Amino acid sequence: MIIDELKKLYYSNTGSRAKEITELPSSGSNRRYFRLTGVKSLIGVNGTSPEENAAFIYMSGYFRRKDLPVPEVYCHTDDKLFYLQEDLGDTLLFDAIEKGRRSCVFDENERRLLRKTIALLPSIQMAGTSGFDFTCCYPQPEFNQRSVLWDLNYFKYCFLKATGMDFQEDRLEDDFRQMSEVLLEDSSGAFLYRDFQSRNVMIKDGEPWFIDFQGGRRGPIYYDIASFLWQAKAKFTEDLRNELLSEYMRALRRYQPVDEVFFLNRLRHFVLFRILQVLGAYGFRGYFEKKPHFIQSVPYAIENLRQLLKTDYPEYPYLCDILRRLTKLKQFSDDIQKRMLEVKIVSFAYKKGIPNDPAGNGGGFVFDCRAINNPGKYERYNHFTGSDEPVIRFLEEDGEITSFLEHVYAMVDASVKRYLDRGFTNLIVCFGCTGGQHRSVYSAQHLAEHLHSKFGIKIHLTHREQNMEQTFDATL
Repeated sequence: MIIDELKKLYYSNTGSRAKEITELPSSGSNRRYFRLTGVKSLIGVNGTSPEENAAFIYMSGYFRRKDLPVPEVYCHTDDKLFYLQEDLGDTLLFDAIEKGRRSCVFDENERRLLRKTIALLPSIQMAGTSGFDFTCCYPQPEFNQRSVLWDLNYFKYCFLKATGMDFQEDRLEDDFRQMSEVLLEDSSGAFLYRDFQSRNVMIKDGEPWFIDFQGGRRGPIYYDIASFLWQAKAKFTEDLRNELLSEYMRALRRYQPVDEVFFLNRLRHFVLFRILQVLGAYGFRGYFEKKPHFIQSVPYAIENLRQLLKTDYPEYPYLCDILRRLTKLKQFSDDIQKRMLEVKIVSFAYKKGIPNDPAGNGGGFVFDCRAINNPGKYERYNHFTGSDEPVIRFLEEDGEITSFLEHVYAMVDASVKRYLDRGFTNLIVCFGCTGGQHRSVYSAQHLAEHLHSKFGIKIHLTHREQNMEQTFDATL
């Protein structure tokens, strides 16, 4: 039935029979896609909702008339259950940036594609401000309180309840309504793409093309930015997010003034909302429909949520309390613990050898403290270590160690940040001096305190020659 309908469409459009029809991998929707080849290659689509298909067909035609990079729809059946569209190839932006997603080190070509994509977004958003018929949108013409509460309850029923957590539903609903009011403070005639993320962008001849915008409607511009930059498995680093945010705001200024502080303050509410909406989708598609891709994405969304909640949302006190409890559930905290970085810091005496790396990686840093003025030359410091006040005062008043550690911090901080981005779990940093008693102990102790304060990571500190150990637990 499906193949026959697509064959008829292909023949009516090209005047020739399709030589081959191949079904393409399915996405998260109920639509099915087929590649039909012959005199030309076309994509055949079978969607179970004629209203949703009609929305896509209308939007595609409208955006094409605005010279925007979207696939052209060539023809459709009268009931709009089947249509043929332009074949954009097989390369999703999500796949084009795979190396960066896996390593969290995005090369210049990947960054270029991301910059191009984000710079095009205002063009499609602002195309909705002139002549776009929002009554053609499905299932809602605009982003309103009903659609906000739908998504928040999607999170509550399909994800939160599935975890088995206890919560007071009336208090949670109060915060949901407060969030809907905050999100709807800005009226906008812009087009809200709704599912703007790297899986819904194709790369053709090195340029981004937009697909799967059939859920779009009138709404605030912040939602799409939140969707793209906080996509769970995209794994964008903070510096890359900031770079892309700047690129987006530059492009947006062609259409309207942008107050950066105001923009970022509004954006953070949409980031929280989008993460909750995504978790609802993961719960439904993963836990109920048993689709493994969505279950595998849950830990990434939980980690995004965990990072986001480091800054409080005073507007939603009970919701934030529930979400913090959620991120600490054993099924989620165990997963993040497996991927959590632990830094081992060791002080030692060179005459007894450089410590081995117990993780077996053989990397890390070894810093030589012997050029720093040595308290060990003075008998009065012989019974003290670098953790004792007399030695601390001597080293800090001398000043050499302060300058030394500033350089150490800069180097180690950069590595810790990159290790966290890339999901590495072990780093070792060693400080050596003559006896492993004064300068190396001071340096190791101060680096441990610095890293724990700045990054909240687990630190295992060992003063080898002093037979002393200390653990700084991670702050999740």
